[in-house]
Amino acid sequence: MTEDAFVAHRGLLFTVAYEMLGSAADAEDVLQESWLRWADVDRTRVRDPRAYLVRTVTRQALNRLRSLARSREEYVGEWLPEPLLTSPDVAEDVELAESVSIAMLTVLETLGPTERAVFVLREVFELPYGEIAQAVGKSTAAVRQIARRAREHVAARRPRTRVSPAEQRAVVERFLAALRTGRVQELMEVLAPDVVLVADGGGLAGAAPAPVCGAEAVARLLARPDRVVSAVWLNGAPAGRVELAGRSAAVSLVVEDGRITRIHAVANPEKLTRLDEPAELAR
Repeated sequence: MTEDAFVAHRGLLFTVAYEMLGSAADAEDVLQESWLRWADVDRTRVRDPRAYLVRTVTRQALNRLRSLARSREEYVGEWLPEPLLTSPDVAEDVELAESVSIAMLTVLETLGPTERAVFVLREVFELPYGEIAQAVGKSTAAVRQIARRAREHVAARRPRTRVSPAEQRAVVERFLAALRTGRVQELMEVLAPDVVLVADGGGLAGAAPAPVCGAEAVARLLARPDRVVSAVWLNGAPAGRVELAGRSAAVSLVVEDGRITRIHAVANPEKLTRLDEPAELAR
């Protein structure tokens, strides 16, 4: 009886923590900490278990986010969110799929901890301002202002257009087919002229230390015929998994106007541990 509410809402709670932290490992730690607090609560005094648990997870995620600030600054090379294997069903909830996309999580990294929490709780989970205020320890008026600033910040940095799952899948399939051949020209045909590739090796796997810009430069970097390429669903969207010389990389793509404008490649092995079983995500 003591764990029913927590278990019933676990998918939601994991999603809140993951969107705030960009790390499944850290999200799981936050859920463990939140469960310990929940286990000590007098349930007869909790009128709305869902709201109570979301507030608890938000506070723990905020604490974790602030403590991670220095380690993120000292990270070797580019830092990208930890990719999650998801089922195709996640894409049916367009808002959820966009909110957990690697592109969106990368944008959220540019927000401060409180701004990120307010944006996630308001824009993704549509919580009332008053409830968010309780979770982040601010007044309702302050939360409204924070939400407005966060919306403007994200709007200026998110992909300009939203593509349908069918278009995304078609472009991703063309890209993966070109990757399998390793031919520069075939890769360039599916890349936007101003495409940017960001790779995360974390100092544990080979990766470009800085973003690579331009279709020709990106295509030449990717033109290797000796890799194994497979299609997967990552973070609610069609994506790819690449195997080369015993090492793996998860590749997420941003598509606009029928071409790829941004490539996020995660090769850090510590971030590739959750690609065997689909994550449970919920709103």
